[in-house]
Amino acid sequence: MKEFEVRPDPDDPRLSVAVAGIDQDGKAVATAVVTERPLTLFLNAREIVTMMTIGDRPDLLAVGYLLNQNMLKADDEITAVDYEEDIATVVVRTRRQTSFEDKLRKKTQTSGCAQGTVFGDLMEEFDSIVLDPHARVKTSWLYQLTKKINTAPSLYLKAGAIHGCVLAKEDRPLLYMEDVGRHNAVDKIAGYMFLNGVSPHDKIFYTTGRLTSEMVIKTVKMRIPILVSRSGFTAWGVELARKSGLTLIGRARGKRFVALSGMERLVFDADPRQAEDEDRRHVRKSSHAEAID
Repeated sequence: MKEFEVRPDPDDPRLSVAVAGIDQDGKAVATAVVTERPLTLFLNAREIVTMMTIGDRPDLLAVGYLLNQNMLKADDEITAVDYEEDIATVVVRTRRQTSFEDKLRKKTQTSGCAQGTVFGDLMEEFDSIVLDPHARVKTSWLYQLTKKINTAPSLYLKAGAIHGCVLAKEDRPLLYMEDVGRHNAVDKIAGYMFLNGVSPHDKIFYTTGRLTSEMVIKTVKMRIPILVSRSGFTAWGVELARKSGLTLIGRARGKRFVALSGMERLVFDADPRQAEDEDRRHVRKSSHAEAID
């Protein structure tokens, strides 16, 4: 895969709108605001969930959601993914028919966002997953990744109020997805990996959001051995990462980071004193309002 095989398109008119208002000085301004719309997901003939999303890549979001909620298995054959934009519905069709009433009754709310859910039987599978012990992450890769991701065009830099997730190999960002909830951005990457046969074993997963239990569970579920964030940790996220052998790296900004799990995968090949601090011009930030003429 080439660098940024899939990346955000901040100029897509469907993903943000200009809204007029006034600033702290009472001056008229217009600012870009991300869209948020419902998407109802069906698995075959059964309605599963209605998600709030920016609306791009509904096929990847649908497949990734079902994978990460354990409703699709690695050996399931998807026969079609049908998206109807006018009724905001996506239907994933599989050759094998399955009933999910018991699974849906076991769902619990997580700390991600309003739509973030994890099902009880995910933890049973979590305990049996073995992540690649030979995977490595060089500190030089971390420095390059954070720089490339933070300087790439994105909807966040245009409008804010959005999360981003990136699948990387070594120092190369491969897939960059954004959405109003980080769980949606994760699921889009999971959907792409499943539909395109992308191996997880030598990959790094980067997120702009907190390293919560939900993020750890989803990363382990995808068999990705290394999870990196520019944000901080939760205690349960760290506990689950250590239990699963996931390398967990947080507060990754410029030349700084903190690793709290799976430190044996780290290769210190770069002197942090020689690395660049995060350029303040490229710090992830809210959009700047522009004056209305």
